[in-house]
Amino acid sequence: MAAFVIEGGHPLSGTIIPQGAKNEALQVICASLLTKEEVTVRNIPDIRDVNNMIQLLRDIGVKVKRQDNTYSFQADDLDLDYLQSDEFVRKCSELRGSVLMIGPLLARMGKAVIAKPGGDKIGRRRLDTHFLGFEKLGATFHHIEGRDVYEIAAPKLKGTYMLLDEASVTGTANIIMAAVFAKGTTTIYNAACEPYLQQLCKMLNSMGAKIQGIASNLLTIDGVGELHGTEHRILPDMIEVGSFIGMAAMCGEGIRIKDVSVKDLGIIPDAFRRLGVKVKVEGDDLWIPKQRHYEIQSFIDGTIMTLADAPWPGLTPDLLSVLIVVATQARGSVLFHQKMFESRLFFVDKLIDMGAQIILCDPHRAVVVGHDRKITLRGGRMSSPDIRAGIALLIAAMSASGKSRIDNIEQIDRGYEHIEGRLNALGAKINREQ
Repeated sequence: MAAFVIEGGHPLSGTIIPQGAKNEALQVICASLLTKEEVTVRNIPDIRDVNNMIQLLRDIGVKVKRQDNTYSFQADDLDLDYLQSDEFVRKCSELRGSVLMIGPLLARMGKAVIAKPGGDKIGRRRLDTHFLGFEKLGATFHHIEGRDVYEIAAPKLKGTYMLLDEASVTGTANIIMAAVFAKGTTTIYNAACEPYLQQLCKMLNSMGAKIQGIASNLLTIDGVGELHGTEHRILPDMIEVGSFIGMAAMCGEGIRIKDVSVKDLGIIPDAFRRLGVKVKVEGDDLWIPKQRHYEIQSFIDGTIMTLADAPWPGLTPDLLSVLIVVATQARGSVLFHQKMFESRLFFVDKLIDMGAQIILCDPHRAVVVGHDRKITLRGGRMSSPDIRAGIALLIAAMSASGKSRIDNIEQIDRGYEHIEGRLNALGAKINREQ
């Protein structure tokens, strides 16, 4: 396994541009399966999860062309036999995003086979919402125990009303992609409405779909007979933008995060402002000045600040780990409440080993008592348990005194494009070791 060796204490300065959004990329790449015509997608990030998804599409017969970060996909001759193979099942089991192939394949081919997907080890991430939605549309499915494979069939999908049991992002995306070909009208209530889903819906509409209610949690989809090709550009990755805000707060001498699509960041900048971090909007850029001190706010009634994750437009759970690291050097205390996953806070023991003052109350809640920069975190050896904890540990190591080593950085590579080179260009000292 590869590792990062980080020499802490080097200030960062300069300009950095966020990559294309990972979560949007996975969705719109799979949406290309809905048409025989060419679909061109710009600003695709060069990261492990996305590259693995593109290879999966190649494996099932999709023609893929690339020029820098622009790809074209043409799914006019799919190898349906490969979808039944053990090799395909194995590859799907290693990539959680592979679940997003079910909806398009079900809609266009009337059947799909998918393995129980892999991904982050951050607790149970169930697929019930996906399958309940497909079932509402008329699909039948069963689980083959020996291969841990789901077989799904629907010769004809029919539009219907459904109330999702949770506002699942991938579940909503999958159901939308299946419903575009369903006969009649499909109404999805309690739909997820993240900017990435809005982007997916806009792309599908440009292909000939009829989706109304975009940006709300109530979507109406009138089924159509076919879709055509289109061109689409992926948004900047809001999670990477938030990660860079955290790095700038902890280690920055003044950092500009360029072309962030401010209108699509939601409350992310305000979450950092609640920790006292100065975040300035300049056009479509964010300017993070040097933070000599930053003080955690209190609620209006004087009670301790609490930051909790929630479905959009609430605070994304993907940034709680970064916010926790930033809070370790703030003035004051803050309670973090991770509601959506049960194991994502377990990385804080590594921060405690680095000298952070954190009380892990239970699998969902942690209290951080900030050092106000009076005590610097110390370097250490650690391992990245998932993408977001990995980048949080990298931020901690960059701000720490001494050297640190982070193992299992393949997890970080799944979500961050050439991260050490981009950060070293700002002044960091990060070396990759195999």
